[in-house]
Amino acid sequence: MKVTTVLCMLLLGMIACNQPQPPDNVYPGNLFTYSEGAETRWSSPENAGAEKGKGASANHGAKGHPYDSINGGGSLVLLNVQGQGIVNRIWITINDRSPEMLRSLKLEMYWDNETKPAVTVPLGDFFSVGLGRMAKFENALFASPEGRSFLCHIPMPFRKGAKIVVTNESGNKLTHFFFDVNFQYLKNWDEQFMYFHAYWHRDTATTAGKDFELLPQVQGKGRFLGVNVGVNANPAYNMTWWGEGEVKMFIDGDKDLPTLAGTGTEDYIGTAWSQGWFANQYSGCLVDDWPNKQWSFYRFHIPDPVFFAQDCRITLQQIGGDFKRNVLPVQQEGKAKVIPVTIGSSHAKMNLLFSKDSVVSLADPSLQDAWTNFYRSDDLSATAYFYLTTPANNLPGLQPAGIRTTQLRSKP
Repeated sequence: MKVTTVLCMLLLGMIACNQPQPPDNVYPGNLFTYSEGAETRWSSPENAGAEKGKGASANHGAKGHPYDSINGGGSLVLLNVQGQGIVNRIWITINDRSPEMLRSLKLEMYWDNETKPAVTVPLGDFFSVGLGRMAKFENALFASPEGRSFLCHIPMPFRKGAKIVVTNESGNKLTHFFFDVNFQYLKNWDEQFMYFHAYWHRDTATTAGKDFELLPQVQGKGRFLGVNVGVNANPAYNMTWWGEGEVKMFIDGDKDLPTLAGTGTEDYIGTAWSQGWFANQYSGCLVDDWPNKQWSFYRFHIPDPVFFAQDCRITLQQIGGDFKRNVLPVQQEGKAKVIPVTIGSSHAKMNLLFSKDSVVSLADPSLQDAWTNFYRSDDLSATAYFYLTTPANNLPGLQPAGIRTTQLRSKP
């Protein structure tokens, strides 16, 4: 065997050994290892209590209870168990997958018998279906194989108990709700386990010059897992590009300036020079609709973890861009706020225009007709995914259904 081959094998072995190894009773190191003490259970309409030997009891076992329904204003419990375990997979499909219904269904998850949910998100947005617009996709955490179902593979440990509830906040009855929640009861608990959380909110008209919070400041020790974002671009800006804003991460005491800062919206999800439809494991854009001025995109920090010890806040600048000749008419018309930030075709020739005291007029003849970045106002929503060492968080509850469903623009 060649020396170079041996060295490569040794190097690969060292790399493998240095990777963090999860406990055997959660994710075995291989597919043929038996996990001592782990008990696999499914919660579904055919066995809502996830009890041993109690599945498929309706109609003598002949598909007697494959789905449930939820009246308007009603709720359905998908999981309610006591004990120590981990949720490994959630699958759902429903007969009404309109944007209005996907935003009206509220998904909540409670850990360890807390009264405040760790997860409170519209159903569609939780499963990475931004703006309530279904798509065929698969990524590292979510999937919809044919655009008709919702899959989640995020591991969610719980120490004392777990409860998952869906509430129908629309005015219509949802007649068909199929689901199964796959989990394991665990024999051992690792003190390094963290609890899964998710938070959604929307601002139908962001403030020009103020960053939109993808994740408001959350207190505690944890890990930011990722985000999916929905954009309804303001038509008053015509065909100018909305996505020049940079992502900022304020971690562990950061005040005015963040520790982590990106270079642009499409850059954050790994593409460049605007963004079109794509679905990769850790980032993607599932809605790219110029006629309706809608975009939905995601980024998951799996190979590049973002940890925090005290607190974390994540923002997205509300900055767009286009050539001066296209931005100037918008500023002059005055239907939408335009606050110029920079103008110039290269960094060396770029004029820094932003001032907190005044707004520069692009009608100034001394300004070249070049690419112009400017603060703007659009309709943004975001679902942030994160882990904390505590089963509850300090964030506010989910916004009312009226805010979630207004001005969706989307077609089912």
